[in-house]
Parts: sequence; C-alpha cells; structure tokens
Amino acid sequence: MTQLTSRRSRGAAALALAFAVSAPLLSLPASQADEVTSDEVTTDGADKLGDHDRQLLKDYAAKARGRSGGFDASGEFVPYPNHATLILAVRPETTLDTAAAIEGLGAQIITTEERVGLVTANVPFTAVDAVVALGDVQRVDVDELNELTDVTPDGAATPGGKGKPGPDKPGHGQELPEGPSASTPDANPYMPTEDLGSASFKAKNSTFDGRGITIGIMDTGIDPTHPALATTTTGEDKLVDTVVGSNPMTIIDILTDRTWSLFTSLNQVSTPEATYKGETWTMPEGGGEGMYFKTRLYSSFGAVDPTLTGYQGIAMRASDQAIWIDADGDHVFSDDELMRPFAEDRQIGYIGTDNPDTEINEREPFTVEWKQLSTSIIGVNINTLDVAHGTHVAGITAANGMLGGTMDGQAPGAKLVSMRACTSKGCSNHAITTGMTSLALDYDVDVINMSIGSSPALNDGQSAMALLYDRIIEESGVQIFNSAGNSGAGNNTIGDPSTASNVVSVGASVTKDTWWANYGSAVTPREDIMPFSSRGPREDGGLKPDLVAPGSAISTVPSWLDWSAVGDTGYTLPVGYSMLNGTSMSSPQAAGAAALLLSAAQQRGVSATPEELRTALFSTTDWIAEGDAVDQGRGKIDVPEAWKTLSKGVSDTARIDVSAPVCTVLSGDLVSPHTGVGLYNNCAPAAGGQAVGEVRTYELTLTRTTGEAKSHPYQVRIQGNDGTFRATKMVKLAKDVPTTIEVTAAPSSAGMHSALLTIDDARTRGVEGSVMLAVEAADELAFDSTWSASGTVERNDTVTYSIAVPEGTDELTVNLSGLAEGSQTRWWAFEPTGVEGERGSAGTSFCYANYLDGNGCDPFTRTYENPEPGVWELVVEARRTSPLLDNPFTVEATVTQ
Repeated sequence: MTQLTSRRSRGAAALALAFAVSAPLLSLPASQADEVTSDEVTTDGADKLGDHDRQLLKDYAAKARGRSGGFDASGEFVPYPNHATLILAVRPETTLDTAAAIEGLGAQIITTEERVGLVTANVPFTAVDAVVALGDVQRVDVDELNELTDVTPDGAATPGGKGKPGPDKPGHGQELPEGPSASTPDANPYMPTEDLGSASFKAKNSTFDGRGITIGIMDTGIDPTHPALATTTTGEDKLVDTVVGSNPMTIIDILTDRTWSLFTSLNQVSTPEATYKGETWTMPEGGGEGMYFKTRLYSSFGAVDPTLTGYQGIAMRASDQAIWIDADGDHVFSDDELMRPFAEDRQIGYIGTDNPDTEINEREPFTVEWKQLSTSIIGVNINTLDVAHGTHVAGITAANGMLGGTMDGQAPGAKLVSMRACTSKGCSNHAITTGMTSLALDYDVDVINMSIGSSPALNDGQSAMALLYDRIIEESGVQIFNSAGNSGAGNNTIGDPSTASNVVSVGASVTKDTWWANYGSAVTPREDIMPFSSRGPREDGGLKPDLVAPGSAISTVPSWLDWSAVGDTGYTLPVGYSMLNGTSMSSPQAAGAAALLLSAAQQRGVSATPEELRTALFSTTDWIAEGDAVDQGRGKIDVPEAWKTLSKGVSDTARIDVSAPVCTVLSGDLVSPHTGVGLYNNCAPAAGGQAVGEVRTYELTLTRTTGEAKSHPYQVRIQGNDGTFRATKMVKLAKDVPTTIEVTAAPSSAGMHSALLTIDDARTRGVEGSVMLAVEAADELAFDSTWSASGTVERNDTVTYSIAVPEGTDELTVNLSGLAEGSQTRWWAFEPTGVEGERGSAGTSFCYANYLDGNGCDPFTRTYENPEPGVWELVVEARRTSPLLDNPFTVEATVTQ
C-alpha cells in the first residue's frame, strides 16, 4: 500500500464552517472502537481470512495506534480509524439479516446488495473475530489499496517520452517506422484489432461493429470530451453515463480519491455569504435555507491550470440535489452553472483556462455526482480525471475515428458507461467490488472491462471479491473481462479478481509488426506473449489466463494530461493519444471483441449468454507457437471463428467438473487441500515435486454435470505439449458419475512444462472442458556448490530457470555475467508463491545491464535474505532496446546457511 504521512489530528476546537468532517465520520463510537494493539487482532475464522488479510489487519491497527493517516480534499488530516473496512461474501438469501448481525456487533454497514450476497462494513478491530465467525459469512476480504501498474512503455524515470529518442540508437540499424495518422487504415499494427480478425470481421459485416451494445468500463474514468469517444458509428452519443465507484466512508477512498467532499449540518449556510479561512464566497441564488458550503484545495485533486491555487468553493442544495462549483475561482457562484449528474442532461463543467502556448489543454472537464452516504452525510463528487489509463482503455474497446481518420477501437459502434473506481493513487478493493456490482446490475451494460487487479500469493479464485464477481456475472447476465496482470514472466503470477472462475482473464500477446510500429524494436517471432504478462496457472491449477489479446496500443487519452510515444520509434503523437502497454490494454481488446459478437448476435437473434459467449471464445482460439499453456491459456481470440461457432448455437455444450492433484507451497491452504481443478506440481523434488527424468502418473477425476444421463464418449487431446504429457485419447462420461483418467508426465529438462488438455464431444460445436497441465521440474541447489546456466535470450524474450532452494537457507545469491558489449539483459526472481522476489517494480526500466545503470538496481549481483524454501524462478530477459538481437548470458546461483 501507499504509505501515508503521519501527523497528529486537529482537536475539536478547529471545527468551524466547512471543516473537513472526514475524521469524525470515519470513527465509530468509543465503546465500539477501543484502542487495540496488533497482537489483539485475531481472526479465529481462519478458513475465511487468509494470511494476507490477517497481516493487513495488524498493519491497520498499528497505523491507528500510531495516529498515521493522510489528508482529505479540504487539506484536513484524517487519521487511520480503529476499524477496518471488510468486504464480505455472504449467503445471498441472508444478506440483510447478516448485515443486521454485523451491525449488532458494533460495525457500521456501508453497502448491502441482496442480489449477490454482498455486505461491506467498517468493523472495529476487536469485533473482526465475531463478524468472520458468523455462519452465513462465507468469505472475507480486508479492504486495501491496489496501486496502478505503470503502463507507460518506459516508466517515468526513463528518457524518451513524447517521441524523443532514448539513450540508444533507435531502430537497430533499420529505417524507423512511420507514425499513425488520419490515413492509417483500420487494420494496422498501432491499434492491432486485426490481430483478432476484428477489422476484417467488421469490413465483411458492416453493422456488426458493436452497435446496440453498451460496454461498462471500470477504471480511472473516461474523458467525456474526447472527439474519438464522442459518437458511435450510427451518430449516437457514445458516453451514456460517467459515475464514481469509490466511497468516502472508507479510509482508503477518502485519502486516495480526493474528488469527494462530505457535507453535514456543520456545512449549512443560511446567509448570502460564506467565509472560510478569511476568504468569502457569495452563495448562489442569495443563499437561504437548505444551502451547504464547503471548500477543497486545488492541489488536492491536481488542477491542471497552474494559476489556480488555494481553495475552490462548492455549494450544494440538499432539497433538489443542486450543485455549484466555483470553477473560475472568482468566489462568486452566480456566474457558475447549476450542475447535475451527467445522465440527467449530459452536463460537463470546466475548471481552469487553456494556455495556448502549451501543448496540453489546461481547461479540465468535470462532471458531478450527489450521494446520500448516511442519514447525516451527503457526498458531492467533482469527477475529474488525473490519469489517462481509463480513457486509453475505453479507446481500445470502442474508439470511433481516431486521429480524425478510419483507425478505430474494437467496437466503434458501441456505447460506453464509465465507472471510475480509481485515481492515480490506485483503487480500493471496496471501490472495485461495490462499483462492479452497481455497474453490472444497475447501468444496463452488456459487457464489462476492468483493467485493474492485484497479485496475491494465494490466487486460487476463492477471495470474497472473486466469489462476488462470479455471482455478479450469474445474476446480471453480463460477462466481465479482466486483465491478467503485469507480474510476469514468472509462473503462477495471475492477478485477482481475474482468478474468478467465470471472469475472462486476458493475457498480453504481441506481433512482430507491433513491436516495430509501437516501439521501433525488431524481433524474429511473428507473434509471442509479452514478457510482463502474468502467467498461470491459478494456485489450484485453474486455467488462467483464459486467453490472450494484443497488449500494446496507441489509443485515446485526455487532452489535459501528459501523453507519449516511444522515443525509439522516431515519431511523435498529437495531444490526446498515447502508446501504452500492459494486460490493461489486452483486456479491452477482448471485451471489445466480445461487443462485436454480442452486436452480431443481437442483430441476428442469436442467444449469447455469458456462458455461451465464453464457450464460443474459448473453443475457437488461435494457438501462439512461441507461448506455453501457462502463458496464453487457450490461446488468442479469433473473432470470425468465434462468430461462426456462436451463430450456430452452443447451448448444448456440457459442463465438466475436474478434480486434480496440486502440490505447491500453498496447496495446503486450498479449499480442498492439495486438490484443485487442474494438474499443478511446482513443489521442490524433496517436498513432493517431480524431478527431471522422473516419470509420474497423476489421476484426474472428470464429472459431467449437465446433458443426457447416459454415458457418451469424449475426445481427449493435449495441445501445446512439449512431449512431457501423455493421456488416453477417449473417455466415456455419464452424467454425475465421477470418472478417472490418468495423465503421465515425464519432464526431460528443468523448468515449467505445461499443456492444455481438452475434453470434447464431437457432436457439439463447443469444447466441453479445458484443463491445465503444469509440472515444474527444478534443479536442486546445494550448499557446497554453485549452480549455473548459460544461454542466449532474444530481444523482447525471456528464458526461465527453475531452482529449488533448500530448507535452512540464509542467503540466495544470484550473479549475471557473460554479457556481450552493450547488451541490455537482466534477471528477475520469483519466489515459490509466485510473487516477485525483488524489492522494486518489474517495470521495463529496472535492473537491466547497460541501461540507466540498472535504475537503482544492481544488474549483476543480488542477494535474497532468508529465501522461502521451494522452487524459485529466475527469468532472464533482454530489453526491447538492446542493440543485440541475440543476447548471450551466464546466470549463477549459490545458497548459504
């Protein structure tokens, strides 16, 4: 989490008109929120809270005890309270009764949603035990901040930026690519929708362009003024609504989303003028009863216009939810427009004045929102955007006529609803859970993209958020697509909530043409998986990511925020467009592709439930030869083939449940210990893992749960196999009868060996079952010797080594040597749990030899103290700017005790 500044809160004497009421609002009565030490935070409901959540509780208790905190939009200090915000998945039919029971234990209820069994509450630390132990509470997450991954191609510390060359000669000796323009065709490598066959699909079926479909975007917000996001292909307004998913009744949201201002009776004003800190504002319409007034700091939300300093005034009338913003800073509301939420009359206000001498637009748009947070608290949100992420994502899904030409996003005919849950500081789990619930159930969207997530150690799809996301899909009939994460290229790095079984988790692919067009980087493979893309499997062997889509794109960004192209391409981009990369970019490609299929299905009268949509997508993917099953799941989306399958009907595709053995350092924590939904063994050889050259047979149990009762033959195939796995080619399955098949694994080399096992009824169009097979054979380290490996890694590629660190190791030391002159190569370590073993970010500017001197990281020698025993992975990677196509290296590892 972001560490917040620690200061003493102000006393009650500081209360005055327009005082920031955040701190008292977030405090429970003293009898319910006694001082608590870290040691007093206990969670007897161990099966409902994981180790990570227990640690969060202790951390928050320590912050509360130490009076740590931060500042709200008014500039007032808000200390951490003596409670934690809990997100609870409860039995849906008991939602209100369970909420009442939680409230009876001294908690403050924030949100309930009976349709999916969601309760969120501020719970005193001393009451957490009792809340978790309630019989109808099924799973509990402690709220936390998910920081946004840097999706700029170079990162803030790196040369380049707006088309300025980086530190090395660009182009690798070749003529540099041209940049996109109004004449760029729809099929292009900059916005590579054609990688999925989408541009050809739309060209052949001109009305199958997303029209009739609304895409929900859960992200950092969408620029309501961008010309490429203004209208659909049929001339309708593209942006249907823009709303906010954060909730300032939680400590994380009040500190990280400073677009909120909270009003209580302390803020009521009955006179024509209001004064705060020596400054006076003239109230709108002469003031009067029912008027409220408050201020916020321009600096709190990052006003772009540098001439705006000090405080901005906000006036509100509760009787009709009218809002006035002193947008021009003249302290007079009479010349400011009465604002209402965007959905009512598409109102957009502006803060600041554009400076024609600068490239960006300092005139910043905003919308407003009014929310009754409790019986005594009203929240007013001035919805401004301080990061480009959400607008870029929206452009990938549905931009229409980028750069004034024919270059589009996936579904230019689709409409959009923006649910802003995040700011540049990140997003709370509370915001992306309650916001997603509302977006899916209340805003009439047809498909949702969320390019947000975290990378927990235990990523088994059983968090409260993952369970709730599955329920949201089932209840709303809306499919959710989610970025797999940018924590690769280590295995088992898949992010939450893309771990949810029915959420489509999307990894990042890239073609040779896009490497060149968007980066000026030359490679050999026609297509591959991007190095940063999080890999599977899930901790329980679950098949994640589900599929892949392009993870790099030039797309829309707000005109008042910074923008960039990769310097090494040699071209620049105009304001309002940027090249960003990440699974944040691949997920909207997939969601937009789904919008095309839904649009076509709607026009043709074809059924396309979430399950049918997933079946069509999963059954028709294209396998990327350079990638393994853990990298790409089922492969890359193929829109034309998916439509062929969906259009003919896939409702007869049966469901098959799988039970398979799992051995990991965390497999004892699974719902069924050491048993999951896919074959996964990455234990060290001494702890149940499989050694190189060892032949082992594993039993998988298949149970068909739908379809006819009698037995029927199913074809069993293995895709992406490197020769490690063997299985029967046919199995007969009767409904509800568990049937065992054997899979033999014989890894011939160290490393991860993975493949996709499919179970298919030849009579149906869809594939009934897909099972991950993943066995990692590791080289065992010894205390009296040095392990080493030498090889060559191509630019933009990775080589992964699996090493088993023994019990009792005090230090693991890794060395990199044997590099050619100028080679920009690094290694990145991943622990046995799949989390990064490094102290810093795995972004594309850290720890490379011959690049920015490692950017604060030693590229040649690093020591990991008290390493967790088990299989570590060392991922050797050559950066896209390396002057060598092939980069030789030697990597060594030693352990000491």
